[in-house]
Amino acid sequence: MKKEIDVQSCVKDALEVFYNGYACSESVIYAMNKHFAFGLSTDAIAMSSGFPWGLGGGGCLCGAVAGGAMCLGFVFGRRIPNDPCVNACFALTEEFHDAFKERFKATCCRVLIHGMDRDAPERKDLCAKQVAFVIEKVSEIIMREVKD
Repeated sequence: MKKEIDVQSCVKDALEVFYNGYACSESVIYAMNKHFAFGLSTDAIAMSSGFPWGLGGGGCLCGAVAGGAMCLGFVFGRRIPNDPCVNACFALTEEFHDAFKERFKATCCRVLIHGMDRDAPERKDLCAKQVAFVIEKVSEIIMREVKD
């Protein structure tokens, strides 16, 4: 895994696939995997496919937020039961969550896109801003916290 990336290049790649067929969570996973060289197969993108539109259309958690949390979990999460590293993962994920909520005032998809038609260009552009923010914040956390 790379410890440093060109964040704006990562954002560019995420937005390119976001505007061309991937949803928010998928775009985050795709770009972070590519730029940080996580080594994940496209199965990881498939695993994130249920998150868009607030968990498959339910309107709950923003898919971009879910994708960001998945990336943080991949880098900092536990791989064996009872591994205390999960506490650091929780703290970093909370930092990310709080930053997103401060910037956009919510993490709930239906709140974030309230009053917008699902297919409206302005809704897509708002979600693109959220995808970009997620890439930027999660990248910042990873680059700050990954040790040699």
